[in-house]
Amino acid sequence: MRDKPTLRIPLGILGLIAGLAVYALGVMWLSQWIEQLHILLQTVVYLVLGVIWLLPLKRFLIWMETGRRG
Repeated sequence: MRDKPTLRIPLGILGLIAGLAVYALGVMWLSQWIEQLHILLQTVVYLVLGVIWLLPLKRFLIWMETGRRG
């Protein structure tokens, strides 16, 4: 027997899209100061910012699928 469908997945996807949009806008806003750094330091900053958003993703996806806090 299948579980009753919930709104967790559609709402989670909308939340994920909204959160990523806010994060991207924040990085875009920070870029005006990042561009003043040396090119090698810029590379490191953008690599870190490009990966750091993945850290909470596992727990968020577990919540979307199960309703538990990973």
